[in-house]
Amino acid sequence: MQLIDGKKISLELQAEISIEVQKLKAGGKKTPHLAAVLVGDDPASRAYVRNKVKACENVGFKSTLIEFEVYVSEQKLLAKIDELNNDADIDGYIVQLPLPRHISEQKIIEAIKPSKDVDGFHPINVGRLVLNLPTYVSATPFGIVQLLERYRIETEGKHCVVIGRSHIVGSPMSILMAKNTTLANCTVTLCHSRTLDLKEHTLKADIIIAAIGKPDFVTADMVKPGAVVIDVGINRVDDLSQTKGYRLVGDVKFDEVAPKCSYITPVPGGVGPMTIASLIKNTLLAAKKEIYA
Repeated sequence: MQLIDGKKISLELQAEISIEVQKLKAGGKKTPHLAAVLVGDDPASRAYVRNKVKACENVGFKSTLIEFEVYVSEQKLLAKIDELNNDADIDGYIVQLPLPRHISEQKIIEAIKPSKDVDGFHPINVGRLVLNLPTYVSATPFGIVQLLERYRIETEGKHCVVIGRSHIVGSPMSILMAKNTTLANCTVTLCHSRTLDLKEHTLKADIIIAAIGKPDFVTADMVKPGAVVIDVGINRVDDLSQTKGYRLVGDVKFDEVAPKCSYITPVPGGVGPMTIASLIKNTLLAAKKEIYA
């Protein structure tokens, strides 16, 4: 069994991006600029945005954090998005989800200019992904693909089971793994909360990607020997032995499953760091106009 070190690969990717940024600046090009919009004071969202800003600094990007109170009106948020769409200095931006209930997330996502949608959530970018056109791929699926590639994990002809059908991870992940590309070409089964006999599917899988949001959901009896297991879940479980009173676990019961795997991602330290690195990579693509000329 080999651990897939997402933190290590994330730092490698950021180092590569940093070199590209230096070349852009040396060539007289503008510094890539990422903006992040944060609504409210959710601790997890704030921490995630803070890590994004830090990653920007690490690679030499400019970054802007725009904050709103939780009760900001949908109209005011849409006005800010329009402003960002028309700001030539900002190459890409994200609106941190989730948003308060009085704001339509879909309306906000659709208002973002596709060429600046470095989160890859806009329907146009999702459509381009389906049609195998150049696009911004959602950060978490993009990060997972990077991990598979850099660990030289064979995917062609393999059976990949994706557990979870969210628009952020599961659905785009299933599309990516089925693509007719060197790194993919899997036969993909997309499972979800209404799948019957889930275990029957996972036991056939050469690659399992768990993104269901349930702690320790995937157990050893669901995994065949030698499988590759990618754990997307980040769940808090009570643990009074920890200073914070909780610990983070994935969707996979790691101690049980790991001995059966050829490769497995830990939580934390697996997929999580790659999400931010992938967002930074998308922003570089936006700055270089490599998706939308």
